[in-house]
Amino acid sequence: MVYLLLSILCLSVVSCGKMSSGKGNDAKDSTSNKSAIPVEVAVLGLGPIESVLKASSNLEAEIEVKVPARTANRVKDLLVEEGNQVQTGDLLIQLENDIQSIQVSKAKNQALEAREEYERQVSLHAQMLISDQVFSQSKFQLQQLELVLEDAERELGYTQIRAPISGKITQRLVKVGDQISAGQELFTIIDFNSIVARLYVTEKALSRIKENQLVRIESTAFPGKTFKSHVLRIAPVVESKSGMIKVTVGFNDAGPLLPGMYVDASIITSAKTDALLLPKKAILYDGEQRFVFRVKDNKEVERVLLLAGLEDAEHVEPIAHLNQGDRVVIAGQTGLKDGSKVRLPGDTEDETQGNEAKEST
Repeated sequence: MVYLLLSILCLSVVSCGKMSSGKGNDAKDSTSNKSAIPVEVAVLGLGPIESVLKASSNLEAEIEVKVPARTANRVKDLLVEEGNQVQTGDLLIQLENDIQSIQVSKAKNQALEAREEYERQVSLHAQMLISDQVFSQSKFQLQQLELVLEDAERELGYTQIRAPISGKITQRLVKVGDQISAGQELFTIIDFNSIVARLYVTEKALSRIKENQLVRIESTAFPGKTFKSHVLRIAPVVESKSGMIKVTVGFNDAGPLLPGMYVDASIITSAKTDALLLPKKAILYDGEQRFVFRVKDNKEVERVLLLAGLEDAEHVEPIAHLNQGDRVVIAGQTGLKDGSKVRLPGDTEDETQGNEAKEST
């Protein structure tokens, strides 16, 4: 009986020891699992990247003309309407011209009569039948009447309003039957080939800009569409009050873009087609320095200083320390430090424990 009690007691002690030992291992495994910080990573690869300067402005036309009346009269015919394309010299309006036509006819007759008289005086003067004074008066009279004819023809010409430039009629300010006065504005004509955007950039950016650089234009009027333009001119002075430089951007073909539209412009200062691309969400800041965490094969991270080349909205081009195929942490890096253990998406607890066991061996 005593022997039986001793046996039961021994078995109980052994069993308790095993249970106690199991709990210790579980705690150890739990601690090991918690020491690996879950993160997300991105694998560095090659791709295109551009460095851009961004600015916004309203489009405007450099060639815009207000067409005035040059004489007073009533509108007889209106030959164009808003939206019509016209060429230099095209007739826009015909004014009533009865009075001007009569004045031209009178001036022509007087000038013709004076010329015939002058030619007769030339013959007489050659035969010394008239004095030099009479001959000079005849010549002067002819010249005066020819000037009167020129004035009359000019006034008649003013009754025809013609396009001073090629472009599109954007505004019509008169209608048939209106009595207009000299100097009154009748039309606005815009040359849509002269549409530009005037951008302002800081003087620090001056060294990055040159003529004919590619500029991409976007407008809220055409969401999802990009229009190509180029740097047309760079102002030779810096505005003293703002410290900004005016950059004029032009178009070879503005397409549907219109003067007055608000646009966003991106000046492409440099570009590469096969740069090493680092997502910007991987970057951490330490004062003026930037760094990232690279994941090593043993699932430890190392802090790597970022030396950057080109940058766009989403990527940076590392120019040292990082290589194609490197895995960098893009989420969960805030609590990391050099040498921290990490767990990647898809890693199981067994894999984490197995890696740790390998290292401890």
